Amino acid sequence: MALTAVVLVPEIWGNGKTKDYPLWFWAGQQVLGGKDLYPSNPDATFDFIYPPLSAVLLAIPSYFGKIPLYLCLSLFNAVAWWMTAQFSHAMAGSGRIPGPWLFALPGFVTITFVFDMFDLGQPNLVLLAMMLFGFWLLQHERPWMAGSMFALATAIKVFPVAVFPYLIWRRQWATAASMVVFLVVFLFVLPAPFRGYQHNVSELKTWYRGMVGSSSEKGFGQRDEQNWSWVNQSIIAVTHRLTRPVNYNQDDPNKPPRTMNLADLSFKTANWIVLAISFLIGVGYLAVMPAAARVTRRSNAEELGILFCLMTVASPLARQYYFMWLFLPITVLIHRAAYDARAAVRAGTWAALAFAGGLMCLSFPVFPNDLQAWGNNLAAAAVITGGLVWHILHPPPDATTGVLSPTASELQPDTQLQPR
Repeated sequence: MALTAVVLVPEIWGNGKTKDYPLWFWAGQQVLGGKDLYPSNPDATFDFIYPPLSAVLLAIPSYFGKIPLYLCLSLFNAVAWWMTAQFSHAMAGSGRIPGPWLFALPGFVTITFVFDMFDLGQPNLVLLAMMLFGFWLLQHERPWMAGSMFALATAIKVFPVAVFPYLIWRRQWATAASMVVFLVVFLFVLPAPFRGYQHNVSELKTWYRGMVGSSSEKGFGQRDEQNWSWVNQSIIAVTHRLTRPVNYNQDDPNKPPRTMNLADLSFKTANWIVLAISFLIGVGYLAVMPAAARVTRRSNAEELGILFCLMTVASPLARQYYFMWLFLPITVLIHRAAYDARAAVRAGTWAALAFAGGLMCLSFPVFPNDLQAWGNNLAAAAVITGGLVWHILHPPPDATTGVLSPTASELQPDTQLQPR
């Protein structure tokens, strides 16, 4: 309710809610009025940078006005926050039902990211809930429904497409096929009745050329001023800031130019370094993934936790709120810290979580933006990934096999955290 008030109070009693909310209303109105979402020239600046399906979905509540739209988006975020916690704990692989304090802990440590979701109006929390729902469906042998969730998230904001290579590697053929089929439906079929087939295809081409097909030393994806600046903590951005003399204050022309490069390489060479780093990370991930015959519920949770870390930092633009996607990895490590039978492992896992939390706290406004330029959240994701890698390589001796989700009878309540 408090976070929803952050959205509605300025709109009702103030000068109007700012950030991305007016843009969402504009996009919805463009669809309702049959107007263009993007300029005809893909080199021009796009106000709306998402695929057409996003605008079609926004048009429904936009029909009733700004306040119903803002309220609808806030309710979606609230439901997504709750379901993210439910799915994360259910798929943590510990076979335990956490007590109320432990259940709330992942939400507490990621509260700043959640605040950004409500304040900015960004859909990343809703996309996270969709992706978790997709994996929950996949674990419960509903591959086509799982693929539809992955496709819907991708059609709204493209970076969840990174899950597709994982599905191929794990030979989830039905889910991968479903994702492709539903992606076609969401991108081409569903918007057609509202936008017209030819109009929708034309806008998709314009969007693709402007967002995906554009990349240069100045930036990529229509937000040149953000790509290399401190606000972006993706692998791509941090690598370029470390290897090229790029101004990480370029998002604010009132700030003096600042660089942090350790080398002075060309744009092309920096891109090759990004590819090399990505390749090594990908190979390392494949190396630690257990063979299908040795997958357990526990290892599957850790494997998915690593995947969510990698999807977050592999996105070309990974702003502060993108790291909301660390919710699942953090939850998995919290379960290991609370329930692992080895005392030393529990202590070490809590220490890793505390260290990662300290790194993420460096994003608070009291600290200089330079720390974010160096990638404090990226480093936190690396620490969390390292903890998950250790656990997946060092399971407890009594780890059981089988990838099926535990039934209610297999889950044990966390009696240690319940009131006596």
